[in-house]
Amino acid sequence: MPNQQTQVSLHQAFLYWLKLGFISFGGPAGQLAMMHQELVEKRRWISEQRFLHALNYTMLLPGPEAQQLATYIGWLLHGKRGAFIAGLLFILPSFFILSLLAWLYLAYGDMPVVQGLLYGVKPAVTAIVLFAAWRLARKTLHTPALQALALLALIGIAGYNLPFPFIVFSAAVAGLALMKWFPLQLKVPCAHVSPEERVEQTEAVINDDSAAPARQRFSWRKLSMALAVGIIIWLAAIGLLAAVYGWHSTQTQLAWFFTKAALLTFGGAYAVLPYVYQAAVEQYQWLSALQMIDGLALGESTPGPLIMVVAFVGFVAGWSQQLFGADSLWQAGILAAAIVTFFTFLPSFLFIIAGAPLVEASRQHAAFTGPLTAVTAAVVGVIVNLALFFGYYVLWPTGFSGQFDAVALLLTIAAAIALFKFNQSILRVLAAAATTGMLLSLL
Repeated sequence: MPNQQTQVSLHQAFLYWLKLGFISFGGPAGQLAMMHQELVEKRRWISEQRFLHALNYTMLLPGPEAQQLATYIGWLLHGKRGAFIAGLLFILPSFFILSLLAWLYLAYGDMPVVQGLLYGVKPAVTAIVLFAAWRLARKTLHTPALQALALLALIGIAGYNLPFPFIVFSAAVAGLALMKWFPLQLKVPCAHVSPEERVEQTEAVINDDSAAPARQRFSWRKLSMALAVGIIIWLAAIGLLAAVYGWHSTQTQLAWFFTKAALLTFGGAYAVLPYVYQAAVEQYQWLSALQMIDGLALGESTPGPLIMVVAFVGFVAGWSQQLFGADSLWQAGILAAAIVTFFTFLPSFLFIIAGAPLVEASRQHAAFTGPLTAVTAAVVGVIVNLALFFGYYVLWPTGFSGQFDAVALLLTIAAAIALFKFNQSILRVLAAAATTGMLLSLL
């Protein structure tokens, strides 16, 4: 049936992005699938090719690709207003929900029921991270060179503790070399599009032939202005924190570290977490390793981008450092969570507002395909390392010298079977794991 819709009102878009902010469970893969099903297949607000073109750009960027893709599509529909509405509504519900859960966790985490819930969920999280690596590997590792990159990344980060930015840079360089001398090693099979599907995509509001309106067309002046405004906002924000609290304060160091994390981490939340762990747990000691795992468990259970687990990290850091004294722990936690969230997502908005016009102007070019494919392959190895890290703390809570937790192993295997063999949703697996953990705590 032909699509008669010629444009999408800002009110329609606002309601959709608000709804998505509350139902976007399932991590990046689930959120991307949810947006594709709703925006491409059902509402036909954007065509398949335009959706994939935007997705390819956001995958090149550091930061959460699902949130950036929502921001990009919001920009395509309604310019800068649409970008800010889509991007903010994608993260705000998750921010408030996760901050509330962090407060409950810190204030009432010693209750047996809460401990039981987390005991059941953490093995499931280990299986979920491994499942994420497997899904990405199936999409990416189609050639021996890409498989070798994934293995080398795993060895580098697990065996030699190489910094994640170094692994990303090395993979990108390898991708450029492969693109020049062995381009077939970077080839990823493309999905076939039937003539019927092609007709449907040309009927989308933003279709393959739609031209950007004048206000969205690329110019060097617009690019320079967007970059300048973004940098001024960042300088003003971190300068204010440094002026009020001092450069070495927890508030300013949170802002500085998560700015670096936002700019230096590629491959989504599962890839950024090892970098966050290295700094937050080992370097700054803002929280413990077990608290980090608990935070990921809570992040998996809430809507929004999984990278919002950094809000949990910030809340725990503010609480544990008692920024405003022992009587104002909640206020310290919410301020730290807000700081972390602001500096984590500010670059995402800047990348879209500044870069989208240029990307739209060069839709027929694919100069970054090689480095992107190589980086994505390396990220598979990094995510496997993250699964090993979680598995270690779940199965040996007190280290290899302590007691092995056989029950946790059984829960991990059960969650893995549900995901790999029976293709159960992440939310269903988490709910079952949480229920099992609470029952075990009662027994």
